[in-house]
Order: sequence, then C-alpha cells, then structure tokens
Amino acid sequence: MKKSNTIRERILDQEEIVPEVVRWRLKSKTIAFTNGVFDILHQGHIAILAKAASYADVLIVGVNSDSSVKKLKGNSRPVNDEQSRSLLLASLIMVDAVVIFDEETPLELIQKIKPDVLVKGGDYTIDTIVGAKEVLEYGGKVEIFPIEEGFSTTGIIEKILNG
Repeated sequence: MKKSNTIRERILDQEEIVPEVVRWRLKSKTIAFTNGVFDILHQGHIAILAKAASYADVLIVGVNSDSSVKKLKGNSRPVNDEQSRSLLLASLIMVDAVVIFDEETPLELIQKIKPDVLVKGGDYTIDTIVGAKEVLEYGGKVEIFPIEEGFSTTGIIEKILNG
C-alpha cells in the first residue's frame, strides 16, 4: 500500500473513530486528544501536537469543520479547507487519527472518545477547556501546554497581508 493511502485512512468521521478507539483500548493503548482549527500549520501547532502525543500511546486530533471555523473566526476563515487541514495533520508522524467535527466545540467528540488525556494550549485554563470537567470526572487527565510565543495563525495572516 502506498503511504499516501495510509495518510488518508487516518482521517475518520465521528462514527468511524469509535471502533478504532475500542480497538486501541483492547490493545491497552492510552489515548490523548487535542483539537483546534489548525488553519495554517506552524511551529506552535507542531509543539503542542508533539507534547500531546507524548502523554499517550495514541493521539487523536479533532479539527473544526469549515462551517464551525466561520462561526468562531468569521467569514474570512478558514484559509485552508477542512480536508486540506486534516490531510496535513494526518501526515504528521505523531498523529494517529484526525476527526473533523461540525459543532462549535469538541464536547460531543470528547464524550465519544473518552480520552485518557485531554491536551490544550496554555492560552486556556482548566475552567475554559471544553470537556475538561467530563474527562476529570471519569478519571482522565487534562494537560495544559504552554503556547509557543510568537506563533499564531492570526499573526501569520497579518504578516502576509501587511508585509
């Protein structure tokens, strides 16, 4: 099988991820989850994905759909469509699965996956992380990773527009 085929196979919908989670759990694998828009992939994204992957055997990344990005960030976003963003993430060595979610938050997806570790960037607190309460209630962990200063999609877009 060509490697490009295996990359595309890492992009699953919300129903396909459930049996994969069951399979990983049967193999005693721990699961980490993080989510975001990942519109223009940058060094800060890579840092948090690498850290998230270090907390468990498997890393699942939730990606906001195009429609949810527009609701959150306005009509000028996303720059890259959901399939492009998902393909880039799925091609990263530390990512085991990518799931696009259409809701404004990943709560429903988190409740389906029940990750052992929920990971978010340092611009969040335990009280503002969607799903943190639920993950902690069933005995999971929530990890907050400091963001890489100077790296943001908004900053990159501003630099492109303003020179």
